[in-house]
Amino acid sequence: MFVVLLKFSENKGQAARLMDGHNQWIKSGFDAGVFLLVGSLQPNLGGSILAHNTTLGELQERVNGDPFVKENVVSAEILEIAPKKADARLSFLVD
Repeated sequence: MFVVLLKFSENKGQAARLMDGHNQWIKSGFDAGVFLLVGSLQPNLGGSILAHNTTLGELQERVNGDPFVKENVVSAEILEIAPKKADARLSFLVD
């Protein structure tokens, strides 16, 4: 399981121009069964993604395909989590 932090960079002003491509990229992550949750980092710091069903290498490649990452609107950090215990509703995340 992974948490991806997409924190705004110096090119933040280009976000509006690239938003359609970024939203399509998000949709493709959900369509592929990789993204579980996407949300904003508050207050207006960027975005975050909860991902699973992928490898670190595959996820890094996917993240590098985000127009926001390509155009340096955000910097990406991927944190890998090895789940050990979960609420029953999230039990599918635990090996």
